[in-house]
Amino acid sequence: MTHTINLNHITKIEGHAKLAIEIEKNKVKKCELSSIEGSRYFEGLVKGKKYFEAHEITSRICGICSCAHTVAANTAVERALGIEPTHQTKLLNKLLMLGERIRSHAAHLFFLALPDYLGYESAIAMLPKYKNEVQSALRMMKAGNEIVRLVGGRDMHPVAAAVGGYRNIPSKEKLMELVESIKKLKLEANATVELFSKLKLYDYEHKCEFFSLQDSKEYAMLEGPLVSEKSKFEQHEYLDYFKEYHSKYSTANFVVKDNKPYMTGALARMNNNFEMLSEDAKLAVKKSGIEFPNLNPFTNNFCQAVELIHCMDEVIKHSVDYEEIEEHILKPVTNTGRGVAAIEVPRGILFHDYTIEDGTIIKANIITPTAQNLKVMEDEIKEMLPSLLKLKDEEKINLEIEKLIRAYDPCFSCSSHFLEVKWKKK
Repeated sequence: MTHTINLNHITKIEGHAKLAIEIEKNKVKKCELSSIEGSRYFEGLVKGKKYFEAHEITSRICGICSCAHTVAANTAVERALGIEPTHQTKLLNKLLMLGERIRSHAAHLFFLALPDYLGYESAIAMLPKYKNEVQSALRMMKAGNEIVRLVGGRDMHPVAAAVGGYRNIPSKEKLMELVESIKKLKLEANATVELFSKLKLYDYEHKCEFFSLQDSKEYAMLEGPLVSEKSKFEQHEYLDYFKEYHSKYSTANFVVKDNKPYMTGALARMNNNFEMLSEDAKLAVKKSGIEFPNLNPFTNNFCQAVELIHCMDEVIKHSVDYEEIEEHILKPVTNTGRGVAAIEVPRGILFHDYTIEDGTIIKANIITPTAQNLKVMEDEIKEMLPSLLKLKDEEKINLEIEKLIRAYDPCFSCSSHFLEVKWKKK
């Protein structure tokens, strides 16, 4: 007898995915996690376009991470064409990315992840009992949006950032006004860390490589080699280590290293770069009692909460350092070359890779964090299933699987190149 369960639409993730599970005599015979988004062909869309068009097109890959794709595209093109950004441009890139990370983390933690742990269908359902928490999330999201709007020109798909610099720059005065609101929000960020430190997580650990950027000067975001506990290589060498492959059951590619999955994201960043966090962020972790390095993927939510504190501290620091210097957009040194940019975005490492000839893009490769995390998520679900089956309640099993997937904060729309669960028992 075959028993099939279809969970046709799972909310609280970005995009759509399905999970096919086949159980025979209480043993897992098949576990396939796949994206069911339509192919979007962004790498093909930029081919034949001029170098300065890349960021305008690729920012549309994702509204949530439009700043990330803008900065990654511009950085890769600048490296291809010999442009060395000014100190101010690098600082503005950081502020743009910090604002996006604050709003993204706040939205994910409170609106997508937290309801599962508190027993609610949505954040709206939480309002009667958790009104303060929901309002806090909205305030943090608003602050992130205000940073992005001030630096990037608007909330989504920034228009100020360009190859070689910024078309418009924010005023120091307005930036410092934002700093005052950020200082007040730090109390709420600390409360978020405390809240997520007390959630009961599934008791599970998974050993794999945790990859992030690493910078000797700061908690890496835009520069530095790729590192794990046993690997280190430069950004332009990524194809020598990471391999994309396609499975017939998914529209998204999988990415592995040495034929094994790896993880990227907030947990990987903190495992590799804990000491580079701001002092207040490290203090919040110490108070929580949660130790690092940490192998529990469910802890990724907690790590995002910690990064809220760190990002706010960084916004304050960079805003104080900002000098508001009027600069011209830098022109290319050459019109032919290849450039690779690996940057840290809310969900992990994002790669943009462009080959340019006579100012025209002839080849592009984009690898998103969700594509990189897809295989490790699949393996972890398969590894967890034997113990999950002891729950003997498919709704509870589905919930724990969904918690795991949501902990990665996946964006399946980005990865296409959630969650219908199909059980098959024999």
